Amino acid sequence: MVDPAESINIENVVASTGIGLELDLQTVAMDLEGADYDPEQFPGLVYRTTDPKSAALIFRSGKIVCTGAKSTDAVHEALHLVFDKLRELEIPIEDDPEITVQNIVTSADLGKSLNLNAIAIGLGLENIEYEPEQFPGLVYRLDEPNVVALLFGSGKLVITGGKEPADAKAAVEVISDRLSELGLLG
Repeated sequence: MVDPAESINIENVVASTGIGLELDLQTVAMDLEGADYDPEQFPGLVYRTTDPKSAALIFRSGKIVCTGAKSTDAVHEALHLVFDKLRELEIPIEDDPEITVQNIVTSADLGKSLNLNAIAIGLGLENIEYEPEQFPGLVYRLDEPNVVALLFGSGKLVITGGKEPADAKAAVEVISDRLSELGLLG
């Protein structure tokens, strides 16, 4: 059997930072080529980078949230591109603003189809949400690591809430071990 941990793929990394000063988003939007700013629709300015691919949400408060990157390195690289673009507009930004990874979304494959009804019963109701008529996946809240996993009948998983890539690996191992103990992994 293929090790499910080897199927882990990072789908999205979300990180936040702040530049410590308020911004006039209307002015920034006019000067920053490619920026989207429609305060009627969304309170922040959206600036997309192409390499690495990401979207930076820049708020009046100076807070910036970057989403869409496929690795922690890429999210840092994308934010440094945003810092450089803002510096080009003569916005004073310190050399190395702190960047905090908020969430890493990963996918994985257990390699076997799953009986979600049996899993819901086997894992117990305290950490599980499963309402197949509302959503086809089973929601499993893990304490260690502190993540939420969506399990699908196909054997595919989506893991969210991790702060570092190792959290996904640990979650896949916990889920695989637990389902094996219960005799629910084939």
